[in-house]
Amino acid sequence: MSFWRNIAGLAVRNLDEAQCPDCPPGLPGQDPAFTTAVTALGAKLAKADGSAQAGEYDTFSVVFQSEPASSHNIRRLYDLARQTTRGFESYAKRLAKRYRGCPRLLEDVLDGLFHIASADGAVTADELDYLERVSGLFGQSPLVFRRIKATHLGAANDDPYVVLGVAHDVSDETLRVAWKAQLSEAHPDRARARGLPAEFIEVAESKAAAINAAFDTAMRERRALGLRGAA
Repeated sequence: MSFWRNIAGLAVRNLDEAQCPDCPPGLPGQDPAFTTAVTALGAKLAKADGSAQAGEYDTFSVVFQSEPASSHNIRRLYDLARQTTRGFESYAKRLAKRYRGCPRLLEDVLDGLFHIASADGAVTADELDYLERVSGLFGQSPLVFRRIKATHLGAANDDPYVVLGVAHDVSDETLRVAWKAQLSEAHPDRARARGLPAEFIEVAESKAAAINAAFDTAMRERRALGLRGAA
């Protein structure tokens, strides 16, 4: 995974000055402020679980590949930043302010950090807290964080969005359409119309109840968060 090339490709495809007036000119990977902030966030993530191992830089460098000419300076910054998690908030805020008009770019940064955290096969509770805090400082809604987390760590089987078959940050209307479509397919009347035995009708009733419960749970969570999903 070449993160820098991926970022550059996304910038070329998705961003132009008319669409992103608040973003600095040029590609993010060529922006020293971007490079510094991402390096510090990656290094401090390595410390989030209590200890920073020298080999963790290898994982960081695979995900966030730097230009050969700048690799020495990036390694020095990484080694300094990984001494403590303190100060990560300022780097996250700086990055969010500089790229506030580029939410997709900030999602890619969080994706890269998740990739680093999960590289050893497990994401600790401290690392997850760190990632959630960074996501909040980026201005991402809890629903966006939940989607990105599910992408890397999987979602629980009883996650209402898994039951309804939609992403965590879809719009309320999209969520409602998915609920109605799922409910229509699972409705017990369909089983009755096909002449299926009582056991199948009971299964359909249970499935319909699970779909209704998932929709109710998702909408209740959204009201509690005071949020609506992204359009």
